[in-house]
Amino acid sequence: MDKKIDLKHLNVKAFARDGMRAQGEANWVDFERLSDLAWSGEGQNALSSQVSWSITGEMVPVTGGDAQICLHLSAEVSLPMQCQRCMGPVVVDVFSDQSFRFVADEATAEAEDDESEEDLLVLTPELDVLALIEDELIMSVPIVPKHEICPDSVTLSAADEAFEEALAAKPNPFAALAQLKQKPH
Repeated sequence: MDKKIDLKHLNVKAFARDGMRAQGEANWVDFERLSDLAWSGEGQNALSSQVSWSITGEMVPVTGGDAQICLHLSAEVSLPMQCQRCMGPVVVDVFSDQSFRFVADEATAEAEDDESEEDLLVLTPELDVLALIEDELIMSVPIVPKHEICPDSVTLSAADEAFEEALAAKPNPFAALAQLKQKPH
């Protein structure tokens, strides 16, 4: 019998205790903060890329203590972005593969954070898994999205004709000093 899983209000403890697994897809535009990072300029095709995700819960036994509640999340999406080299559209493959261990409170999370291999989260009665998926994908987006090789040649210099003309019209202050030196007293 399959249990209905509410991704907005997941009971992580029960999910892990039962060793459950869930997976699915959602359109990236349904993730508001993630879609804010996407390219919206001219030349971008209406890409309907899906966020593919999976979560697995487990209880990890600990010698001499209670089992630890863990969640493994994997998510990926092809996100249309703006290339920071040629300023044109580029599709960036974003992937996150993260494990989380749940602890009782913030103080425990802070105390154990440096020694822990997985990310620590405070156990709450309900977890918004969709927000967690979105957070992980946002943190996995490259800081500077760009093509491996831009489709158009990139001009790597800038020139402003008005600035150059104004600079040429302005008298050189050192030339004025040189003229002062040449005048007899």
